[in-house]
Amino acid sequence: MPEATTAPPVDAPAPDGAAAAPPAAPVTRLVLARHAVTAQTGALLSGRQPGIALSEEGRRQAEALAGRLADLPVAAVYASPIERTTETAQAVAGRHELEVRALDGVLEADYGEWTGRKLAELAQTDLWKVVQRAPSRASFPGGESLAAMQTRMVQALEGVVADHPGALVVVVSHADPIKAAIAHYTGVHLDLFQRIVVNPASVTAFAFSGAGVALLKCNDTGTLDDLRPPPPHDAPDETEQDKKEVS
Repeated sequence: MPEATTAPPVDAPAPDGAAAAPPAAPVTRLVLARHAVTAQTGALLSGRQPGIALSEEGRRQAEALAGRLADLPVAAVYASPIERTTETAQAVAGRHELEVRALDGVLEADYGEWTGRKLAELAQTDLWKVVQRAPSRASFPGGESLAAMQTRMVQALEGVVADHPGALVVVVSHADPIKAAIAHYTGVHLDLFQRIVVNPASVTAFAFSGAGVALLKCNDTGTLDDLRPPPPHDAPDETEQDKKEVS
């Protein structure tokens, strides 16, 4: 009786004609930078209030941020379209001879009637407790909810990534939207996003690839050299090429 044999799967490629694996999706590096400080930072809830420019210290911070990003291959610079974010972004874009692109989706949360008020006063309200303990349920009078802010922030960032596959892009935004984005991409519920800290002129970076999203840096104020994309590795180096030519 002949021995039984196992037939290969119908869709198995021939041993010598295996289909090449599809090329990996390019990795897009998204750098989120918080704007530098203003005279109101830490004292007032500036929100979307117009006319608030960087302070002298803020301008120094913006230039320092620009210096940290200067040697990276930045393809585009986006900013929330108000003064403090635009000024910070201009410092970064200037090092790369780029224009700042306004991006409405990364605006500060619309704090409505809270805009321009002292943080010390707001901390005495009942809504403040909700904002701190259950932010997913918080909605500002005359403004938007924090959940809505997170949704439009993520949608805006996804659009940027889709428009710049394989590139390194900088987006200058605000503390709460950046914290909301960190929470979304790391799988943290919005109710815990107040545990995340994003300082002025700090960098948070993500890598978007076919495998998902990875957090590379969070609230970083140090060197950014490791955000540089690796050199292409599909072409053999000179030594390997010489070996092939000799053989």
